Amino acid sequence: MAWQRILIRATNWVGDAVMSLPALQAVRRRHPRAEITVLARPWVADLYRREPFADRVLLYEARPGAGDWRGKWKAAQALHAGGFGAAILLPNSFEAALVVWLARIPRRIGYRRDARGPLLTDPIPRPAPGEIPRHESYYYLEMLRRAGLIEELPVVEEIRLDGAGKARVQGQARLEAEGLGSGVIGVSPGAAFGSAKRWLPERFAEAAAQAARRAGLAVAIFGAAGERAICEAVARQLGAARIPVRNFAGRTSLAEFIELAAACRLFLTNDSGAMHVAAALGVPTVAVFGSTDPEATGPLGKHTRIIREPVDCAPCKLRECPIDHRCMTRVEAARVAEAALQLLK
Repeated sequence: MAWQRILIRATNWVGDAVMSLPALQAVRRRHPRAEITVLARPWVADLYRREPFADRVLLYEARPGAGDWRGKWKAAQALHAGGFGAAILLPNSFEAALVVWLARIPRRIGYRRDARGPLLTDPIPRPAPGEIPRHESYYYLEMLRRAGLIEELPVVEEIRLDGAGKARVQGQARLEAEGLGSGVIGVSPGAAFGSAKRWLPERFAEAAAQAARRAGLAVAIFGAAGERAICEAVARQLGAARIPVRNFAGRTSLAEFIELAAACRLFLTNDSGAMHVAAALGVPTVAVFGSTDPEATGPLGKHTRIIREPVDCAPCKLRECPIDHRCMTRVEAARVAEAALQLLK
């Protein structure tokens, strides 16, 4: 099967988008001459713009859920005009299948979930627990294998953004313009899913201060606009410790964050989209895990370290801790700082 134009519907969240990169890269290897278009939500689209597997990136702007039928119909008509021979759906939603069905794309490949099987030409059975390795990257690769697009599951030892080099040049220029120089620790103390995933902000500040002081580095803090208060608290504590610091929370697009993170010497983070991006950029990354499962969603590669406290209730995968948040409060700042400094050696 040699499709001339392939549509890949991207996942909706940054962390999932990073973990699906091996699957997108596998599609490019399988179809080296095809024109591959990634259809993505605006808040994840910048992840793909420097990547060689994507010839085009289209924005999917219809509102999610049962509303905005006009937006969904408009998107479907635009896709129909694109002449795609196949659509590969990475999200599990009914909506993702409905839009490509309305677009009359001849081949529609996706997992058979959310009652969308009749809308797909290739409804792929969801893997049962234990059938594939636990890391989420294999979930997307297994769909390709079951659809006959790859022969076997590759071993995913790391996930990489191929555009990291170009991003790093842009990010370094901005860090220098901000007065931070060429040696910066990135810190991302937030996590969109909920507070259960967040290590204590004061511990982030303490660990960053210890590592920055011993390595002679400055600190850049990152987060969404809604995380600015948390990030500002970390920045104040670092400033009081006389560590050069800038708070970029709410001041960057995803494209700008990718550039700035790529220029960091080190990155300290929770389990978050920022963690996945930093690790995929090849930046030495230390991630604190508590309520979530590092075997399923952890960063991959020899340049990453996972810090967690083995408590009976973790991973609970809850948004908020109903007890004392022991999985996070028992992780000391010195432990994270030491892991970070070991990565720098």
